Amino acid sequence: MRIDVPGWLLFAVLVGCTHDPGGASDDPRRHRGGEREAMVSRQLEIRGVSDPLVLEAMRNVPRERFMPADVAHLAYVDGAQPIGYEQTISQPYIVARMTEALRLRPGERVLEVGTGSGYQAAVLAEITPHVFSIEILEPLATRAQATLRALGYESVVCRIGDGYQGWPEEAPFDAIIVTAAPDHLPPALIEQLAPGGRLCIPVGKQHAGQELLLIEKDAAGEVTERLLDLVRFVPMTGEAQDG
Repeated sequence: MRIDVPGWLLFAVLVGCTHDPGGASDDPRRHRGGEREAMVSRQLEIRGVSDPLVLEAMRNVPRERFMPADVAHLAYVDGAQPIGYEQTISQPYIVARMTEALRLRPGERVLEVGTGSGYQAAVLAEITPHVFSIEILEPLATRAQATLRALGYESVVCRIGDGYQGWPEEAPFDAIIVTAAPDHLPPALIEQLAPGGRLCIPVGKQHAGQELLLIEKDAAGEVTERLLDLVRFVPMTGEAQDG
């Protein structure tokens, strides 16, 4: 079923990604830091995630703050968890795996399709301040915006709308990450990749097997596709289901 969002409601988190780890005692990085360190070593590094920028981002972002209170105690368990509205926060390994596949570097522009809880956006914002994120479900987008603002991820710009067509006003992007699965590659997302850009996206029907793909566009505009893994994501809703 298509979910219609009235217009394209744009909202920005007005204050950017600034943290003061040595500051107030209630700094969220000070809480459950041992669990995050264990997650990095026992779930990520052991599975081959090695990009130091990604590992540091995963150590820094307080995953529990992006989860409903009744499941926050499961923040560092090796698995996806429900966040309401039939959506999930992805398994920590999948977040790290997809982020690493983007080969994201400071200063690059990245589009996220499917803000969800806001956790993936925060991980991206630890690497670059130029993060644009689209969420079709208004309650999730509003909650994610509030969480990102509360944690100081001010540079993340969020939009309520259907991400199937990307964000043409802000294109091109050096990297695009999609956190819900369409059953085909959205052409607009490939078009909005800059030369040298990377798109990491799960593709396939929810109960028929999904493939995590890395799409790369070279300097001449040629596109290549590589299979990274077999995955299971919630389906992309909206226009993706109309095709």
